[in-house]
Amino acid sequence: MIVARVGEAGRMPSWPAALVLVRHGESLGNVANAAAYAAKADRLDLTVNDPSVELSDLGVRQAQALGKRVGDLAEDEQPDVVLVSPYVRAHQTADHILATAGLEGLPRHTDERLRDREQGLLDRMTWHGVRAHYPEEAERRAHLGKFWYRPPGGESWADVAQRVRDVLRDLRLDHAGRHLLVVSHDVPILMHRYVLEALTPEEAVGLSGQVRNCALTVYRGRAHGMDLEVFNDVTPVEEDPEATVTAHE
Repeated sequence: MIVARVGEAGRMPSWPAALVLVRHGESLGNVANAAAYAAKADRLDLTVNDPSVELSDLGVRQAQALGKRVGDLAEDEQPDVVLVSPYVRAHQTADHILATAGLEGLPRHTDERLRDREQGLLDRMTWHGVRAHYPEEAERRAHLGKFWYRPPGGESWADVAQRVRDVLRDLRLDHAGRHLLVVSHDVPILMHRYVLEALTPEEAVGLSGQVRNCALTVYRGRAHGMDLEVFNDVTPVEEDPEATVTAHE
């Protein structure tokens, strides 16, 4: 449960009117990951660090398709604040969504707590590579489970959940009653569900791999908290004849 700080005049801060979570479009890292697993390679063929990975051409098109949906919303349903992970692929996704929707002038804030889960020692490695080069880590992950396992120098899903709890507290204090668009990554989006819906670790991990690129997950603010309205909606991408749906866990 989220324990919110008391606001001015002793009032408890209320929730945003709407929280729209979007995973970034397909990235070159997603493409490299798929290629590495298809080839049963040990590592991804990437020369840049994770924060610097850009969108693929398809990822750009997915973001533009989603931007069209956002632009078609009624004025009172459109976002009025944008929060973005600091990673390049998230910012590029936000750029294309807002440009296509005609909303480039919205207040926009970068929040490092929305970044992707850090892989540490295992960054850019496939599980073929982990088993070959770090068998003790593969064994430790199997023992602890996906939610609790923290690679050396990296983060567990539980670590990401702590970041998300902090974000949600701040949203209540700073953006009560607003319509928020949040562009992030798959695990942070699932950790929003974990926190807001009080899921168990097993339930959260059971959703792994389901969040599609540029999928919409929407919550509505209520007096008691936030209710899930839509999870993993990719109809804007499906309706675009030049875009295809991708997942890329």
